[in-house]
Amino acid sequence: MAKAKDAFRTISEVAEWLDTPTHVLRFWESKFSQIKPVKGAGGRRYYRPRDMDLLGGIKQLLHHDGLTIKGTQKLLREKGVRYVATLGPSMTMDEPAPTPAPAPKPAPAAAQPAPVAPKPAPPPQDTPAQVSLPFDDPPPPPLAVDLAAHPVPSKRLPDVPGRLIGRAPVHAADLRAQAAAIAPLLTRLATVRARMQD
Repeated sequence: MAKAKDAFRTISEVAEWLDTPTHVLRFWESKFSQIKPVKGAGGRRYYRPRDMDLLGGIKQLLHHDGLTIKGTQKLLREKGVRYVATLGPSMTMDEPAPTPAPAPKPAPAAAQPAPVAPKPAPPPQDTPAQVSLPFDDPPPPPLAVDLAAHPVPSKRLPDVPGRLIGRAPVHAADLRAQAAAIAPLLTRLATVRARMQD
């Protein structure tokens, strides 16, 4: 048999009602002096409906609205217990009576089912102007790079010992050896730049 709305409830019943562990309720009791359950023999807690309303409001503020404990304490000081108690689920407020569903209208005895008109076809969707990103296109064929047209300066860089931090300078011979690998990247970069300018 269900308890009356104004009946006192144990901490386990409140925990079940709020879907909150009992240790959390005891913690809140230590942080919020406004929560004052009646203590019976042996220190057992019994919560009044107004205590449960307050706990419901505190849970709403802490778990759903994202307030901190200090923020909730400040709100309790500024707005009061009654305000916070109205924010969460309530044991004291009367729940609205369910509205009855409208009764179905009786169908006429000799009613024929109305013919169903076919649905019109949806209008054609406009396709977007750009269906893929420029990087989704296959890369263009590599260009033949004529090293004679782009000579590398013959000035020899000084030989320096390797460093622990940074990169050692690259020699011109190493650059010439990597020219074939760099050429497709340069071509791709030029293609992307041209598309960005359009």
